[in-house]
Amino acid sequence: MADLRRICIGLLSDPNVRSYIASGNLLFTADGPPARHAQVIRDGIAAAFGFDVRVLVLPEAEIRAVLDGCPFPRDAGNKVHAFLCFDIPQLDYAGVDALKAGTEAVTVVDRTVWLHAPDGMGRSKLAEKLDRLIGVEVTARNLNTMQKMVAMLDEARG
Repeated sequence: MADLRRICIGLLSDPNVRSYIASGNLLFTADGPPARHAQVIRDGIAAAFGFDVRVLVLPEAEIRAVLDGCPFPRDAGNKVHAFLCFDIPQLDYAGVDALKAGTEAVTVVDRTVWLHAPDGMGRSKLAEKLDRLIGVEVTARNLNTMQKMVAMLDEARG
């Protein structure tokens, strides 16, 4: 993460790029369209590390909206995951129903697919395959990470 932060500081001209643990999440300030920043970071990662990874950049308001849209208990922590979609999700509901345990729930809110697996993500057959059932490329974060990212935004505002 330190190397990724260092690369992004140079690419984005923001000396205050911050990361949250080894999660691949960065917070930074930059002007311009998010898609442009995503491509710059993607190109920087490819040049520095030798692999191509799609990057999703969400403006602060969208990060907050994702968390505000969470339909599950805020104290569910790592038993709730947000699958942040690069495009409009095309959820395979039949596939979800075939894998979903009786205690699990899936909800689509805008471009986020939320999964609540109260018995734990490690036990969930749906959790391990949900990204393939969404129909578009995704990156997933648990609720704890989403809450921490918003807390870091709040800290930055003072």
